[in-house]
This record gives sequence, C-alpha cells and structure tokens, in this order.
Amino acid sequence: MAGVTVDQSEETQVLERVSPARTWASNTFDAFSVPTYRTIWLGTILAFVAFNMAMTAQGVVAYDLTGSNRAVGAVVFGQGVAMLILNPFGGAVADRFSKRLLILVAQVVIGSVMLSTAILIATDNISIFFLTVGAFVVGSMFSFLGPTRMSLLGEVVTGERIGNAMALIQVGGNFARIGGPFLAGALLAWPLVGSAGTYFLIASIFILVIATLYGIPDSPPRANRNQTNVLQDVRSGFSYLASQPRLLHSVVCFHLVTILGLSYIVMMPGFAKDVLDAGTAGLGVLFGVAAAGGFIMSVIVASLADSRRAPALLTVSSFALGIALILTSLAPTFAFAIVAMVCVGASSSAFQTLNNAIALKRSSQEFLGRVTGLMFLAWGLMSLCSLPVGFLADLVGERTMFAALGIVLCAVVLVLAVWEKRLLRADGGL
Repeated sequence: MAGVTVDQSEETQVLERVSPARTWASNTFDAFSVPTYRTIWLGTILAFVAFNMAMTAQGVVAYDLTGSNRAVGAVVFGQGVAMLILNPFGGAVADRFSKRLLILVAQVVIGSVMLSTAILIATDNISIFFLTVGAFVVGSMFSFLGPTRMSLLGEVVTGERIGNAMALIQVGGNFARIGGPFLAGALLAWPLVGSAGTYFLIASIFILVIATLYGIPDSPPRANRNQTNVLQDVRSGFSYLASQPRLLHSVVCFHLVTILGLSYIVMMPGFAKDVLDAGTAGLGVLFGVAAAGGFIMSVIVASLADSRRAPALLTVSSFALGIALILTSLAPTFAFAIVAMVCVGASSSAFQTLNNAIALKRSSQEFLGRVTGLMFLAWGLMSLCSLPVGFLADLVGERTMFAALGIVLCAVVLVLAVWEKRLLRADGGL
C-alpha cells in the first residue's frame, strides 16, 4: 500500500507539472505571492498611469504652443539631460541609503511639478521654457526613482522569481500605458477639463502613489557605506560592469535598442495630427493600442522571463521592433497605423521585460542599484536624441524618420546577436 501511495503522489505531481492552466498561472503570477511586492507593484503601476498621462499631455501642450516637433523634442531633451548626468549617482545613492525615503522624496517632487504645470496652464502662463524646466526636474527625480525601485525589487524578490517580478511590473506598466494615453487623450479633448484639468488629475494620482509607500518596510542603509563616498561608488559601478562581459552586453543592448527603438515617441503628436489627420484623440488611440499590444505580450513573456530561451527571445523581439517601426512608416491609413503600433508596443514590451530580467540575474546584489542606474542612462540618452530626431522629422518628415530608425535598429540588433554568440562561446556555451 505504501508503494501505491507513493506512486499516486508522484502521479499527482506529474499531472500538476503538465497541467497547462495550472503551470501558466503559477509561473505568470508567482511574484504576487510576496505581500511587499504586491504593495510595490501597486504604487509603481499608479505612478506609471500618471507618468504616461503626463507624457501624452506634455507632448500635446508643447505641440499646441508651437506646432513644431522640435519643441516637443526640446522638452524631452531637458528630461534627458538630467537623467544622463544623474542616473549613475542615482544608482549609487540607492545602494547606500533608505530606499523608501528616496522613493518618497522623488514622488513628492514629481507630483509638485505636475501641480505647478496645471496651475500655469490654468492661468495661461505656461511656456516651452517651463515645460522644459519641469521635464528637467522630473528627469532628475527619475534618475533616483528608477534605480531605487529596481534595487528594492531585487531585495524583496530574489532567486527564481526575479524575472517574473520584472515581467509583472511590465504587465502592469503596459496596462497603465493603455489607460494613461486613452484617459489623457479623452481629457485633453474635453473642453471642460483640457490640459489644466488633466495635469490636476495627474498630481492627485501621485498622492495615491505616496500613500502606498507606507505599506513598504524600510530597507536599512548599506552597512559599509561610510568606507566609501558616492563618487567612489559610481566608479566601482563602472568598473564592475566592465569586468562582467555578459552583463555589459545586456546594458549596451538596452541602451542601443531603447535609443533607436523608442525615440519615435517624440514624433507621435505630429505623426497623428499632420500625417494621419487623426488629431489629439487619434494620438491617444495610437498610444493606447501600442500599450495594449505591450500588455498582451508582457503577460505572455512573464512565464518565459526566467527561462533559458530568454536571450534568444530578446534578440527576436528587438529585431521585431525595428520591423514594426518600418511598417509604421509605410502606414497608408490610420487603421494600418493602429495595427503597426500594436506590433511596436508588443515587441518593445517583450524587449524591455526580457532585457531587465536578464540584466538583474547577471548582476550581484551588492551592485544592483548601480547597474540599474547605468542601464537607465538609456532613457536619458533617448531623451537627448529626441531633439535631433524631432529636428530631422521636421526636415525630412515623420514617415522617413520612422523608417530610418527601424532600419538602423535592425542592423544594430544583428551586430548585438553576433556579440552575444561570441560571449556564449567564450563561456563554453553556458
């Protein structure tokens, strides 16, 4: 009888492992079993909603003030300057001090910028200069916020769940990217709300984000932080990255694909209004369907982020993003552009999810904040590139720039794939 019992137990375990519904659900939502992670996830997603609303509103306000892609690019440029300068320091600070306090301060400052912008719009005192200054301040805060959140996740969720935790953040982020642009587009087009009301709502969302921080236990400062200063920590972060070839590949990959694959955002207001004649509401639709594609793909990728196939899937998704940008450039109608933007959102979401998961696994816990800060330099560089991209879009047209970004991205992805293959050979195929 004992032998029969063992056989039945083993059979049950096998059935559980091969049950598709059970395996998919457990793999996809595994990180939610950690209570602190759920709280961090909620606050992060609320912040994503507010941020995506702000990005949509910011582009519309800048374009309406000037009718120029260069103006939109200039505003994003201000954010990029701050992130480029401060991101390495943000990662070093995240490894030294209370992460909850850093997140709290950053969210309060960002919310204050949104409130100030709303007041300036309501009083008809808004200008490109203030939008640029506000973007610089927000970029400064994100330089600390991004690495701090990522390193906090690395502390709360470790081991086999880290890839899944990153994937679920991406799932929520893409859900926010659906709701954010749609909501912002609807509010911007509604005369009773308009730009000022949209920014007031964004500021109020940040109050909710701040409230979630009280459910997160504080992390103690690093024990040996007094043995070094911040500059030494920044240098050690660069040195550590240089000494880890496969981690360096992940960071460089994130930089190049992000810069080339996501710089199209600065052209979207002009593309929607002037090329597709879809107006502000159409812009919200295009951002929304891109996020919908990203949401679906991130749910799929969530169960694959910790698998051995992740590096190969990363290459495929990066190349697919380049193809999707080329298809967008060829869109003859608004309906075709919607389909192309779904592909853009799906491929970019898969890339971000897989790249972040792979990089976190390749980094040691001690350097997690600094590595994240160096990775997030990509957002600063992308924002800096928004100015020349906007300038070139005004010069040669949005369609041509979409195609150019896609073609260059495809070529770069092939080079990165060759580099990854050589690293695998050097490591004996591991």
